[in-house]
Amino acid sequence: MQVPRLRRVQGSRSPLPLHVSLALAWILLDPVCSQQCPPGNPLLVHQFMEIGADQRVPAQHRVPSSLDPLYSVVRHYLDVVQQNPFPTELLRVALNQPSSVRASQVARYQVGYIICAVIAVLFFVAVPAAGLCFCCCRHRQRCGGRLKAYRRSLACWRNLLMLCLSLTTAILLAGVICAFIANQRVKEQMEPGTRAVPATLRTLRQHISSIPQGAQSVVEQFAVPRQQIISDLDNVSRSIGLSIHSQLKERVYSALEAMQARGQDLQNSLHHLQILNKTMGTLIHYQGKLALALRERRASAVSLLDDPRCISCARALGKAQSLEPLADYRKVPSVEHVLKTLHGLPKANFPDLIHQGNRSFNSMPDYAIVKMAQVVQELKDDVNKVSGKLQGIADSFPVPNYTQPLKDALMQAERRSGPYLQQVKHYETYRWIVGMVLCSVVLLVVIYNTLGLSLGAWGLARREDPSDYESRGEAGAKFLLVGVVFSFLFSWLLILLVFATFLVGGNVQTLVCKNWANREIYKFIDTPGNLPPSMNLTQQLGLKRTLNLTSAYQDCKKGAGLWEVLQLRDTYNLEDHLHVSQYTRDFQRRLDNFNLNFNEIRLLDKTGRQDLETFRQSGIDQLAYPAFLAEIQKPAVRTNLEDLIVDLEGLQKIQSNSTIAGRLANESQALRKIQNTTVLTHDAFVVKLNESVLVLSALAPHLQFLLKEMMAEITLVETLLPTQAQRYLRHEISCFTRKELGYFSQYLNWMRRTLREDVASCQPLAMALDNGRVILCDRVAEPWNAFWFSLGCCTFFLIPSIVFSIKLTKYFRPIRNRLISTASEETYPFHIPRVTALKL
Repeated sequence: MQVPRLRRVQGSRSPLPLHVSLALAWILLDPVCSQQCPPGNPLLVHQFMEIGADQRVPAQHRVPSSLDPLYSVVRHYLDVVQQNPFPTELLRVALNQPSSVRASQVARYQVGYIICAVIAVLFFVAVPAAGLCFCCCRHRQRCGGRLKAYRRSLACWRNLLMLCLSLTTAILLAGVICAFIANQRVKEQMEPGTRAVPATLRTLRQHISSIPQGAQSVVEQFAVPRQQIISDLDNVSRSIGLSIHSQLKERVYSALEAMQARGQDLQNSLHHLQILNKTMGTLIHYQGKLALALRERRASAVSLLDDPRCISCARALGKAQSLEPLADYRKVPSVEHVLKTLHGLPKANFPDLIHQGNRSFNSMPDYAIVKMAQVVQELKDDVNKVSGKLQGIADSFPVPNYTQPLKDALMQAERRSGPYLQQVKHYETYRWIVGMVLCSVVLLVVIYNTLGLSLGAWGLARREDPSDYESRGEAGAKFLLVGVVFSFLFSWLLILLVFATFLVGGNVQTLVCKNWANREIYKFIDTPGNLPPSMNLTQQLGLKRTLNLTSAYQDCKKGAGLWEVLQLRDTYNLEDHLHVSQYTRDFQRRLDNFNLNFNEIRLLDKTGRQDLETFRQSGIDQLAYPAFLAEIQKPAVRTNLEDLIVDLEGLQKIQSNSTIAGRLANESQALRKIQNTTVLTHDAFVVKLNESVLVLSALAPHLQFLLKEMMAEITLVETLLPTQAQRYLRHEISCFTRKELGYFSQYLNWMRRTLREDVASCQPLAMALDNGRVILCDRVAEPWNAFWFSLGCCTFFLIPSIVFSIKLTKYFRPIRNRLISTASEETYPFHIPRVTALKL
């Protein structure tokens, strides 16, 4: 981490102490204060086995149909026929005292159906009687014969009759199509409906019988979270140790790095101080030798260059007079007192200290594994004990001991419904065959009417004279008469089938389905005294005395368990057995009480501290490094020896006096020897001295701060690291506990939901009742009623079909006698040409 710069707090005389600033920075930037649980190992969503899925009662729904508009019309028609409310009083008397039921009461309630029955009887009597009359009239050639005279309104009446018969035939066709579809729909729905009843009762009985096995299976599914928790416990100690190590390593490694750097600074400083002290002594020695040699050479060179015989020696004379040492290292302060202070250092082995600190800190994960081994085993034992506690739920589950009345009732209903359902299937086949035959009769009438209309119209179009015989028109008339005969022969059978199906389907709709949907039937059953004591459903089903059928049905529909609606000896509340704390109390307590005492971490021992403290107080930062640098920058000789040597060698060449030239040569050689030996050696030591001075002068200004910072950081780590490790430990244990408790909660929530919704749910009972209403009313009764309604419409529309067919027959045959018409215009669709003579 970056150490914040020290700043003066407003109103204070000195900045905060460095160790206080570091401590505040560590605490404020502590990730535990803001970090949530690590996302690297999230709570897994376990998939448990579906239990009781095969015992569920599938919901039946009303399937949209193309006959829905017809169903709506039939329901409205039945509401008009039966306007009386639910017959509570009548049913109470009929169930409790059947002999006391009076026919007048039944007739008063069924008055609408009685009126329909009267109409059906009148139809049953009148239509066959009319058919006999038609036979007699037809025998005398009075019905369906020929027209005796032609009138101008003949075409108008004929067209009107054809239009009316066409519309009637279209209505008959639409009705018979609906009847065919509804008849087939009844057959399609009746068979699966009769199969669904015993299957539903059997599923309900098996659902109740499988409750103990289901509860045991639910308990056994605890193996899924138990395996996950055991797996997490196997890895928790190393995971916690690695997490603590990961969160502390930046600060510990930073402190160790700082300690390594300061130890290296101590070694480097001591090394360069020794070089500095030794080099200074050497330079002072060479400085004396150089001064003695230069003094001799200066006297000799000055006397030579000052000789009048020396040509052009004035310039070189000035340089020779400056042959003297310039740098004086005796003026530089001595470093012996610092070396004396640092003598024998470092006493501590800093590389070994760093290695030991690294090894001690890096052993945290292994240390956590060793220290947590016992508590991990205890936690595993606690998890295994939870299986035994959960087994107690299955063993003490009270529902199986109180479901016998319900199972007996379902068994009795299944046994009694079997024969009736077989008879329903048997008779439904006959009903379907009869319905198809009679619908086919109506279809034949439609076909004969259609053929009669088509051939008759065709014959009229091809006939030139109204009295001409036309075979197509005659055939059309005969087809119409055949349709009339079929109508008279089978209409009484149609009305019987219509009334029989109407009486059954209408009462099922108005008495059962309508009151089942608005729950009037449930209210009737729940009202005391309506049912005889032998039909006490609350007692037979073993329901609670505080519940009735309506409330039990509503509770079951909302998803209540059987234990909430059955009459138990003692009150049972599943929630009391599914509190997470009951099963995780010991588990959580062990984790909360666990404490991992980390050994006191010492990154810097007492000897190392004394070494660094001695180094800090040695005064190395107070040495006059500018004085060293000032003397180092001065050349060893005041004049430039190389330039002087070059000047002397040049003067030698221009001298006329060989003695002066020889002396100049000797002098230049002597100076070059000094340059190549003493001066160059001196300069080499100066370079070495300069390197050490630069190193020490670069470290000196920051030495105090770096040492204080390092000591403060080391002290802070050694002081706060155990505390911070404890905080991280508590945070990691808290996250681990939350995660593992999440697995317990996940399982218990699934257990609660499975026991309530699948294993011991009473929702299948409510679902069975709703399915019964859907099957009986929506899937059977509605197409049944649509069938008789459609067939009834066809039956009654046979009457206008008969009338229009008989009336229209004579228009398709030739006219016997024809009156002369003086009309000049005829605007009829089928034009009959004007004639002047009669044809017999």
